[in-house]
Amino acid sequence: MNIIKPVKIIIKNNKGESMIDTAIVVFVVVMMIAFSLSVLPVVIEKSKLDTFAQEVVRVAEIEGRIGNNISDKINAMKTSTGINPSVNWSRTGNVQLNEEFSLILSHETDIGFFTFGSFKITLTSKATGRSEVYWKN
Repeated sequence: MNIIKPVKIIIKNNKGESMIDTAIVVFVVVMMIAFSLSVLPVVIEKSKLDTFAQEVVRVAEIEGRIGNNISDKINAMKTSTGINPSVNWSRTGNVQLNEEFSLILSHETDIGFFTFGSFKITLTSKATGRSEVYWKN
């Protein structure tokens, strides 16, 4: 019975001080969850853009040239990922064995936070590769 008396005293002396602290903590946690839910799609889109660049560069490495064959792969990746980035190659045409080339993809996306604002950011992804084909001159 002696244990119950201190618990009653604690409950009796509670004047609502923790209610304000609890409300603030709940508000902060909800705002952090909302922010992470608005940022997570951008992180996923950046990952898709990186994969897009790596796969296209890998095809260019195997083919040894940058041209129409690569355009087919780019169009296939656009339809599979749902992303339509701008594509910039460091060079075009035949790429000799072990010569380096690079691809830069850029895509503009919206990182909005519900009704508080809409912010446009540009995601970029760069991939480099080396040709695996020897072209006889």
